[in-house]
Amino acid sequence: MPTPLLVQALAALSVPALAGTAVLGLRLRRTGEQAAGREARLHERVAELEGRCAELERTASCDPLTGVWNYRHLQLTLDREIERARRAEHSDQQDGPRPLAVLLLEIAGFDAVVAEHGRGRASAILRDLAQRLAMEIRRADTLGRYSGEEFLVVLPDTGAEGAAQVAERLVWSVRRHLLLDWSSGPREPRPAHGNGLTAAVGVAVLPEDGTHAAVLLRAADRALAEARAAGGDCWRRTRPPHPPEPLTSGTDNGPAAERDRSGKPGSLSPCVGGDPLTKPAISQTPATAAGPGDGPSQSSDRARTGENVP
Repeated sequence: MPTPLLVQALAALSVPALAGTAVLGLRLRRTGEQAAGREARLHERVAELEGRCAELERTASCDPLTGVWNYRHLQLTLDREIERARRAEHSDQQDGPRPLAVLLLEIAGFDAVVAEHGRGRASAILRDLAQRLAMEIRRADTLGRYSGEEFLVVLPDTGAEGAAQVAERLVWSVRRHLLLDWSSGPREPRPAHGNGLTAAVGVAVLPEDGTHAAVLLRAADRALAEARAAGGDCWRRTRPPHPPEPLTSGTDNGPAAERDRSGKPGSLSPCVGGDPLTKPAISQTPATAAGPGDGPSQSSDRARTGENVP
């Protein structure tokens, strides 16, 4: 009968086809596994490159000595915040344009630290102090190393009163900061009149002192020179020679957020407590600047009572 022969012939012909199909399936599976492996390796490579890019961006924006932001990042941040203030000028805001303040802070007394401990330990002290100053500002603020022992602080949404509070707090923090101790024995008591370091701060506010980064920095530098000439351990703000034109006409002195800076989460709070090491001494300087004994709460008191605040 032809049927068994036909079945046998088809079976004989199907064996190579089945073998070829099995081989093709194995090749396809192996190819899929290889493609999945290559894709996984590519994902790992992309993640590694992204991590390296993030590290490069962080390294390019951070000061290698102190760990805070560097001069380049400060420039970009200041330009960006000024542009935000200019955009707010043309937007519909009931509280007026966005205020902006910059503080130029210079630390004096490191020559004695270098002479006593050496330059390496003095650099460690500067790094520790810079990290401490960075803790005294809000997350929205930016503190970076401007040059040498100079630091620049950019304060968005902050006008003259808020900048005075921050400047006073930073001056007090530098004076009362507990320096690093490398001795193996017990720590010596902290000197009653500070640690030998002082800070002079120059304050500039947009738009009163200028509407461009270079103008604001020049105003802050002039104010810093006045604070330095006054003996340091204080802050100053120079008055512009002519009343500046406001960014927006027909507005009040600034948004309500600036008038109550201390109520914002993460903002500065007055120092409290009876310990003389945690509470500033009584000031002997005029009310227009934070003197060697001013505490951070005194400027806010002056701002609330309406006294003359630089």
